[in-house]
Amino acid sequence: MTDWPGLTKEIERLLRLQTYPIAYKRLDDIKELEKIPNVRRLDRTATFCQLPTLVRRGGWTIGVSRNNLIERCARINGLAATTGEEIEREVANFATSWFATKAEARKQMVEYPLIPPGEAVVLAPLASGKFSPDVVLIYGNPAQMMLLMNALQFKDYERFNFSFIGEGACADGLAQCYTTGKPALAIPCFGERRFGGVTDDEMVIALPPGIVKKAVEGLQALWVRGLRYP
Repeated sequence: MTDWPGLTKEIERLLRLQTYPIAYKRLDDIKELEKIPNVRRLDRTATFCQLPTLVRRGGWTIGVSRNNLIERCARINGLAATTGEEIEREVANFATSWFATKAEARKQMVEYPLIPPGEAVVLAPLASGKFSPDVVLIYGNPAQMMLLMNALQFKDYERFNFSFIGEGACADGLAQCYTTGKPALAIPCFGERRFGGVTDDEMVIALPPGIVKKAVEGLQALWVRGLRYP
């Protein structure tokens, strides 16, 4: 069984994080939320980017279902399948905001990854160890993200790539990691900064849970060699 409290403590110590690492899990059955201790259910509709802030700054455990998230957030983050009507609404909306035309907006929709839909999603501080996460989210500044990725490359080196679909950092980070099983670094989008309170100097990385221990071991090894943050 993974020692999430211990691994989290080391990540926070070695990177001097300002907010808690987050555990994300998609649930097939909404009744599974009842098994998670002290889970808070939203009583309103929100954007997904508000949820990580409640977890990483407030220490909350948050459970949401389809009715709690707006259409696009629900489709990207594992709570709804994509329908033709929703596609047309999103295309029309983005053609009057982020893209020049409907054709340009439609190109983005073809590109971004989607987490397969379940009945519920839960997020909690990783250190709580309340459930086995599907993805781990860590927010930090560019120097912290750089060192964390260096730690993952310390052994079994591979070149990391990142994507930028435009508006929709949860697709570039969380959904990309969930669907590929690879680390995914993302630049927080307008929505995350406006609704989620992400600061201008923050980035987010999504990690498969199976490599978190490797990241800690890499950080520890770099620390011994004098490669530290700050």
